[in-house]
Amino acid sequence: MASMEPVQVCVKAAVGAPDLLGDCPFSQRVLLTLEEKHIPYDMKLANLSEKPEWFLEISPEGKVPVLKCDDGKWVPDSDVITQILEEKFPNPSLVTPPECAAVGSKIFSSFVKFLKSKDPSDGSEQALVEELRALDEHLKDHGPFINGDNISAVDLSLAPKLYHLKVALGHFKGWSVPEDLSHVHAYMKLLFDRDSFKKTMAAEEFVIAGWKPKVTG
Repeated sequence: MASMEPVQVCVKAAVGAPDLLGDCPFSQRVLLTLEEKHIPYDMKLANLSEKPEWFLEISPEGKVPVLKCDDGKWVPDSDVITQILEEKFPNPSLVTPPECAAVGSKIFSSFVKFLKSKDPSDGSEQALVEELRALDEHLKDHGPFINGDNISAVDLSLAPKLYHLKVALGHFKGWSVPEDLSHVHAYMKLLFDRDSFKKTMAAEEFVIAGWKPKVTG
């Protein structure tokens, strides 16, 4: 691995701090995959507030993350990128069994709906709690990770989203995951304490800055 050419990946820069890693959970998912697979990489930061010309050349739609493939083309979409990385670097495997692949898949959209909600009686909070409770039930029977003892792709997708949920809902709504969801709390701590996560996470103030226009707009 030491002599391997680093993979080139472009991710979001922090809002108001273009030299620092930004708050995109999909970018972090790709970085987590690279870290967990011990793949060397060069990270480019793109200021999405004032998209530079070099970035639009590699990502005409202005989307992050993007990965440079062997043929020199840049590919967007974290689903596609993580699949490419899994195929090219199969060890250690991060493949999630099909029966576990959809676990927690509605948490992020439920979180965003609740975060943006101005109506406390619209059911968005309850919908999020129900999704988190379903995750808690799964972890109780199958944890500590979604696929048991070993971390897999589904965890790396969910970890940044749970981090955004924790930071943004805590800041904008004074809300936190219900205490009785003890398996979710343990799962979040397990994920957030990993070296790969600490190395690829955006600072809390940048997560808050990233969500602010969506919440106050």
